[in-house]
Amino acid sequence: MLIKEAHPGYITWDAFEENQQRLRQNQQAPACQRGSPPREGPGLLQGLVICGKCGRRMTVRYHQRGGQLSPNYVCQKLSVEDAQQVCQDVSGGVVDEAVGKLILQSVSPLALEVSLQVQRELQSRLAEADRLRRQQVERAQYEADQARVRFMRVDPNNRLVADTLEGLWNEKLRKLAQAKEDYEKKRQADQQPLTAEQQQQILALAQDVPKLWSDPQTCHRDRKRMARLLVEDVTLKREGAVITAQVRFKGGATRVLTLPAPLTVGDLRRTKAEVVAEVDRLIENMTDSEIAAQLNQRGWRCSVNHAPFNARAVMILRWTYKLTSRSDRLRAQGMLDSHRVAELLGTKPNLVDYWRQQGVLRGVRLNDKKEYLYERPDAQAVQTIQRRTRLNRNPAVVLDGTNEV
Repeated sequence: MLIKEAHPGYITWDAFEENQQRLRQNQQAPACQRGSPPREGPGLLQGLVICGKCGRRMTVRYHQRGGQLSPNYVCQKLSVEDAQQVCQDVSGGVVDEAVGKLILQSVSPLALEVSLQVQRELQSRLAEADRLRRQQVERAQYEADQARVRFMRVDPNNRLVADTLEGLWNEKLRKLAQAKEDYEKKRQADQQPLTAEQQQQILALAQDVPKLWSDPQTCHRDRKRMARLLVEDVTLKREGAVITAQVRFKGGATRVLTLPAPLTVGDLRRTKAEVVAEVDRLIENMTDSEIAAQLNQRGWRCSVNHAPFNARAVMILRWTYKLTSRSDRLRAQGMLDSHRVAELLGTKPNLVDYWRQQGVLRGVRLNDKKEYLYERPDAQAVQTIQRRTRLNRNPAVVLDGTNEV
């Protein structure tokens, strides 16, 4: 039987139990049941994550993202041991950020004040529980005293009765010793009331912890140690583009966080749907360079390198998303090219744009190369062009006493 404090020790009993608990937590095997000690990597929840699908511990992997190390939490035990498919692979950056904010919220002034109120309420209940346990010890003491009295009153010559009463007395003494031991253990386990000075120190943490957490000088290992003071474990489950994180705090309180999964590289390089829709709308009335100027004016940038739009970027976007070209849209509206208009006018294609400049034909700019499509000329426009063409060929022709030039 262990007798505590029988001899002076190198460390206190509480320190010994704390060391044993830390050793149990830091054991590496079996990895599915235990965590791991905090290490240097940026993964805040390293050693605390549990797979929401199979219940095993998840390990951490690091990769480069945006020029910095970013963690992924991976459930790979079956993959390593049995060459099966990885159970889950969850991006840890968004999870670490959300849990970090939750930790800082848990040490806010309001949260700490509520915790102190709960602690005071628990102290009042613990006092009542201590009174009930003490009554059990008193009852066991009374029963042991009664057994002693009965044994002392028995006739020594009646050995059979004396042996029976002595056995009963010994049994009551054992129950008394057990009741005292249980009472002492539970009494020591109960938290002691906090003094006013200790309460003020706890409330001061609301200002100190956020500063320490965000301080660039604070290393990743220290942040992990702070997180482990509050968080018992985090269960992760990813379903499509949604990550569900169930955070379990020390003491049993839980919080469920629903987080959007980070975009993949393809998604990051993919143009936003609203930009594609706007380009599709602007094609009706603008060329590629005009569309680029309109997008830049609204503050939109290319998704690949976040550079301003130009005519080539708009052209590539049209090809990528298979948008109907401006030429096809205008031709669908009945617009004609210069060759077709020249056939209708009986003139050369290179003169068609001249008549547009003269205001006889109506044309629409097709692209940035100064190419145009034209509305179908009506009979009056055809007659006007043909008459002016004849006059240009024969300046001596006189109509109504005047020369048409």
